[in-house]
Amino acid sequence: MLHGKNLIDGVWVGSDDVAHSADLAGQSFAQATKAQVNAACQAARRDFRTYSKTARSERAAFLRAIAEEIDKLGDQITRTGMAETGLPEMRLIGERGRTTGQLRMFADLIEGTEYLDIRRDGALPDRATLPRPDLRLTHKAIGPVVVFGASNFPLAFSTAGGDTASALAAGCPVIVKGHSAHAGTADLVAQAIEAAILACNMPKATFQMLQGSGREVGAALVQHPEITAVGFTGSLAGGRALYDQCHARPHPIPFYGELGSVNPMFCLPAAMDARAAEIGAGWAASLTMGAGQFCTNPGIAVMVKGAQAEALEAACVDALRKTPEQKMLTDGIHKAYESGVKGVAGLIEEVAACGTAKAARSGLPALFKVSAKEWMANPILQQEIFGSAGIMVLCDDVAEMVELAEILEGQLTVTLHLDDADADLAAVLMPIAEEKAGRILANGFATGVEVCSAMMHGGPYPASTDVRATSVGTLAIARWLRPVSYQNIPSALLPSELGE
Repeated sequence: MLHGKNLIDGVWVGSDDVAHSADLAGQSFAQATKAQVNAACQAARRDFRTYSKTARSERAAFLRAIAEEIDKLGDQITRTGMAETGLPEMRLIGERGRTTGQLRMFADLIEGTEYLDIRRDGALPDRATLPRPDLRLTHKAIGPVVVFGASNFPLAFSTAGGDTASALAAGCPVIVKGHSAHAGTADLVAQAIEAAILACNMPKATFQMLQGSGREVGAALVQHPEITAVGFTGSLAGGRALYDQCHARPHPIPFYGELGSVNPMFCLPAAMDARAAEIGAGWAASLTMGAGQFCTNPGIAVMVKGAQAEALEAACVDALRKTPEQKMLTDGIHKAYESGVKGVAGLIEEVAACGTAKAARSGLPALFKVSAKEWMANPILQQEIFGSAGIMVLCDDVAEMVELAEILEGQLTVTLHLDDADADLAAVLMPIAEEKAGRILANGFATGVEVCSAMMHGGPYPASTDVRATSVGTLAIARWLRPVSYQNIPSALLPSELGE
């Protein structure tokens, strides 16, 4: 059963302002007031010291309990998510597994101390000129954290997603701003976390959830003086507005935003000679996965013009025309996609216009092609279209391919399709790719982000707002920690890990 309210300090609280769900018949959701935002932030600050002092083993047990409670509600979460987002059943089942897997991964991580990057420099009382004190360094929880749910991942990047899991693992109370695209799913997952709080005897405000369909709730949260860091996955415009608010505060705070990327693929000549059609078909499959609503969607493919480019185009067009229409996440996202496709179609050649979708809120893929010179000269073509739209960028030669790589903005990913004979060109492109992206792939497609220790899901702006941070993988916990050094502190007062 859905509460349709906000979870604040262990209590489900309504408000006079409600939003009615278009996808869940008869269901409404209370929109948080400024007073409720303040109450949640004050409660998070009150419980921060208690929660951050819990033993790592206790927090690990708590994270595993959240995963178990989500599993208990699994079928209800899936049905609700399908109704709200239009995502298929197997996608949501898989995403739920990823969500619970992340929680258990961080539980495993914090049972050790490696993530704390502990450092010790023992005292040197007899050192000539100046004795050295005993110095020990560890990392401590930064404070109450706000997490924004993402429209395209109602589970893995939302209420109990990677931002929440890593912040809770670090010892930070979390306030989630639920996304209006899947408010019911957020409600259910919040219920699972509430049950884990009770079962593990955690402070009531360890986790709280506020709903709000506009920007007022989010703005109030990031500007509240008790909030110390923010995690966000969403649009460039929305993320940049929140980033500016975080840094305009009297006491600025870190804003970890993943904002947008076109995830370019560079199709090198020898690879094109060997398998141009295969690359084209693979690109179409990646481009249309989840109606193209992945942040790692490969929006452009860069190649040298000629017969092999034509073979790639033919294979991609054939695959795209066989792709059925897919329901998109929200009316707003659907309208933005159609507007983006129409805008690009007015500028460059459209080689796969797959018609108009028959069902409401549904999209069909589109493919365009343009010369590298035109693409580099037009910033509009370099912007992300959130959906199944791709652009072939045709270079006169490999030198122009390198020139294009040099002018790219920051990306989540850069992919090189290459063969052994492409080694020299790849060696030129690699250092450029390393400067431009957080993850570099060879002979693959960027959709699908493995959750593990070696994953980097971030990149230079505008892909993300902090080039050092990832929102996926165990390194994500570093965002919610800060280094603290202890000088000549008696062992009884030191954090437990510094005495281990």
